[in-house]
Amino acid sequence: MKKLYLSLFALACIIKANAQTAPAVPAAAPAPVKGNYQLASRFSPKKISKMVFSMSVDPHWLKLSDRFWYTYETGEGRKWYIVDPAFKTKKQIFDNDKLAAAITLIVKDPFDAQHLPIENLKFTKDEKSVQFELKSTVDQVKKERKDKKAADSLEKKTFYFTYDLQSQKVTELKNYEKVKPKPSWASIAPDSSAVIFARKFNLYWMDKANYKKALKDENDSTIVEHQLTKDGIENYAYGNAQGNETNAEREKNAKKRQSTSVLWSPDSKHFAMTRTDQRKVKDFWVINSVAEPRPTLETYKYQMPGEKDGPVDDFLLFDFDAKTFKKLAVTAFKDQDVSMWSAPVLQKSRDDEFRPALWLGDNEKFYFYRIGRDLKKIDVCSVDIKTSTVKVLIQERMNTYVEIARPWLINGGKELIHWSERDGWAHFYLFDGAGKLKNQITTGSFHCDDVVNVDEKSRTLYFNAVGREANQNPYYSHLYKINLDGTGIKQLNPGDFTNTSSLNDNAKYFVNTASRVNAAPKSVLYNSSGTKIMDLETTDLKQMMAAGYKFPEPFKVKADDGITDLYGVMYKPYDFDPAKKYPIIEYVYPGPQTEAVNIAFSRSMDYTDRLAQMGFIVISVGNRGGNPSRSKWYHTFGYGNLRDYGLADKKAAAEQLADKYPFIDITRVGITGHSGGGFMSTAAMLVYPDFFKVAVSESGNHDNSIYNRWWSEKHHGVKEVISPKGDTTFTYSIDKNQDLAKNLKGRLMLSTGEIDNNVSPSNTVRVINALIKANKRFDYVLLPGQRHAYGDMTEYFFWQKADYFTKYLLGDFSQPVDIVEMSREVEMSNKRGGGATPDEEQN
Repeated sequence: MKKLYLSLFALACIIKANAQTAPAVPAAAPAPVKGNYQLASRFSPKKISKMVFSMSVDPHWLKLSDRFWYTYETGEGRKWYIVDPAFKTKKQIFDNDKLAAAITLIVKDPFDAQHLPIENLKFTKDEKSVQFELKSTVDQVKKERKDKKAADSLEKKTFYFTYDLQSQKVTELKNYEKVKPKPSWASIAPDSSAVIFARKFNLYWMDKANYKKALKDENDSTIVEHQLTKDGIENYAYGNAQGNETNAEREKNAKKRQSTSVLWSPDSKHFAMTRTDQRKVKDFWVINSVAEPRPTLETYKYQMPGEKDGPVDDFLLFDFDAKTFKKLAVTAFKDQDVSMWSAPVLQKSRDDEFRPALWLGDNEKFYFYRIGRDLKKIDVCSVDIKTSTVKVLIQERMNTYVEIARPWLINGGKELIHWSERDGWAHFYLFDGAGKLKNQITTGSFHCDDVVNVDEKSRTLYFNAVGREANQNPYYSHLYKINLDGTGIKQLNPGDFTNTSSLNDNAKYFVNTASRVNAAPKSVLYNSSGTKIMDLETTDLKQMMAAGYKFPEPFKVKADDGITDLYGVMYKPYDFDPAKKYPIIEYVYPGPQTEAVNIAFSRSMDYTDRLAQMGFIVISVGNRGGNPSRSKWYHTFGYGNLRDYGLADKKAAAEQLADKYPFIDITRVGITGHSGGGFMSTAAMLVYPDFFKVAVSESGNHDNSIYNRWWSEKHHGVKEVISPKGDTTFTYSIDKNQDLAKNLKGRLMLSTGEIDNNVSPSNTVRVINALIKANKRFDYVLLPGQRHAYGDMTEYFFWQKADYFTKYLLGDFSQPVDIVEMSREVEMSNKRGGGATPDEEQN
């Protein structure tokens, strides 16, 4: 018995020792959870468009008073309003019921108060009546059609009306000749005396009488055109190519009128433009495999980072009276870019049928800027019209890229307001007309966005800025005013919201829409002192709430440095259960020109709210280097490290939220994004392969050495090398996603549009090539015939993305081949092109 006891004791010791040294048994994977496809399908873009309508008041300021009109739509229909700020009144322009009855009698189509398809409403010159139009159900032959039997020779008859505001009488405008919209090729002189356009690579002009003929029939053989230049050739033309053309289409359209980037002097005597020589820029291509009757090739000029041969800009000044021009001597930097500023457009001119494209300046001078290829130096310059003399007014220099905004001229250019980040924050500076700094207008640790208006009499600047208000999201935008000497700054639209505003031209009143991701947008009328005049509208969310919608939750975390504040938004399933564990998905865009974080209420839900309904916690959060609206340090954090700069912050944010919220399962982390977000989501899988488990990467610029020169060289940096002989060259080097393909451990889906001429499909193919060579499994979706955005395949790809995360984060592989959520929305009656005929169904 004693021997047996000792044997059992020895066996127990052996088992205990083995237990201490044996590897742990892996924990069982979470039991599969069904993705909530029904809830996600309830909030498709098409359905949301029927639940949420107007989200802001967009005022049309009138010319003869401070009044404005606007239209606003809710679940009760659309209404039109006129507001008089001076008398604090708001009323409907017309009674919808009475107007519906009146136009029904004339058009013979039935209308009611909730369904008035009014288009192109505008006030008459005396502002005592309004004009509008609407299409009927009656077909008529297009007036300009010579072949009356052609398939596209019919159009719906349009009726034109005027409505008298005093008598409330509606009258049909019979035989009304509507002014046709300005064709894209026409650059019209401010006095309407002449029209400039391009044809066969050269500049031409026609007078007003012949332009009227062209509006009626562009192919009228009696139109008289006059040639201005004769040396234009392909890729060194005076005009702009149409863009997005196949090679066959470009050849077909070569002899047609085309647009040209012309800016006019106010007196119509001069105009200026840039003529770009692209002959040495190398070609790039996309092929549309589903084009009919055979695949098409599209060739376009595309300079890649570090390439020697780029476009060269000539800056031309034309004397239109003399029909002569000069090439201006503007070159200061090798491979520089030159760009003109257009004059700001008045608020009250938005409904004008014709708005001339004017240069920034007057009849004696205009303003432009030139920027070096390394983007570290910018000159703000003026040109004297009589002498063609170029004068440097302001210089900006930095060790990272410099950015620029349009200056605001005061007293005809005797002074100008200049935007600059020279002290590490974006601020306004006052210069005299000769370029001498008078004083800095705004100061402090906040970011000024743009000049809204300047009251020259009171010397008051109105501007938008972010980040000035304490204890607020630093991306919330507010309208301010300040004296030009830098005193008396005042916030005009207070509140813990982000704002968009429209200030009228005399700076007396503004319409403000305040919004936040977790609040309905509200529009209010203020005066320029910030005093509230009246409430206007609040976005109608009743139907969306009835469908189960719930607002997302803003949050703040620390960046990976433990110091920098990052701001984000969390989206939960609307049937959220705090007792459950949810995978977390990050929707990302790394910047640097913007962050993919909503600060205002949005109807765009596919990457965030809608994806969360499948059964995930979805977050979007900023990262250092991701947004220009903070300090220059924050914005340029990724300079020189454009692949990895934001990844540590994305990881740190998810970890902090998981520490705070027990419903987040940090062992199941997904990541997704489009374009730069596609680039970042793939990089995350390869840099942190044990943290990020699943990614859906759309149209990513995975290899920035083949992405466009301007974005890549700007945000990553290009090195300017000057030899002992004074020769200047540029070198570029960057890390690429395919370099890390061997690191992949999780599930990765790559996608691209087949004819993406922004981020070439070559970016995605290079990653695919590296993954294959590294013996990795992955998934790939090609969207045939689609560009950078996925067009009519967007909804299809949403469900592909949702499936992918549902499979590999929830363990739900239950879906059939058919995407049921899409198929059940298709009408099969064949009345609207939705289904097959009975004979076709039988066959």
